[in-house]
Amino acid sequence: MRNIKILGTGCASCKTTQKLVEDVIAAKGVQAKVDKVEDIPSIMQYGVMRTPGVVIDGKVVHAGGVPSRAQVEGWF
Repeated sequence: MRNIKILGTGCASCKTTQKLVEDVIAAKGVQAKVDKVEDIPSIMQYGVMRTPGVVIDGKVVHAGGVPSRAQVEGWF
């Protein structure tokens, strides 16, 4: 099972990114747990200074702006 974290304080871009990641996971049938991290100190522990950020299995794969669907599909 993949462990995915969406880093962001709840802005529209963060919500869009979370929905996009969840849609791609469902479409590809990936076993994953998606968590939302909204606490600024926790987000900064990943070295992310611009949100939204996406962390997959402990590795930051994206930060700043909404990723494209093709980009998200490439992560899985």
